[in-house]
Amino acid sequence: QVQLVESGGGLVQAGGSLRLSCAASGLTFSSYKMGWFRQAPGKEREFVAAINWSGGSTYYADAVKGRFTISRDNAKNTVYLQMNRLKPEDTTVYCCAATRSSVWSSQYDYWGQGTQVTVSS
Repeated sequence: QVQLVESGGGLVQAGGSLRLSCAASGLTFSSYKMGWFRQAPGKEREFVAAINWSGGSTYYADAVKGRFTISRDNAKNTVYLQMNRLKPEDTTVYCCAATRSSVWSSQYDYWGQGTQVTVSS
């Protein structure tokens, strides 16, 4: 079965960096666009970033543009989210997801369980 497993979350001070990874299995990874989302308790899921099949096109939410970088390694079936200049408001659970549709759609085919990111002030 398809699995998306995130790692790399943790506690970091404001201004610091973290690199999230999402390892995929059970699917043809290079056929899927990949996205990162975040969702705080009681809030709607928020799009963070996405990347196309080859990695040649990337997309970002305004809140993270210039601070976060999404990338992928199709040989390793892994997508990454490099997060720099982190802010306390970035604190929440981050999930990766896979889609064959538009990266802007909320209807991604597969979702990971998420990894917690906590930014202290």
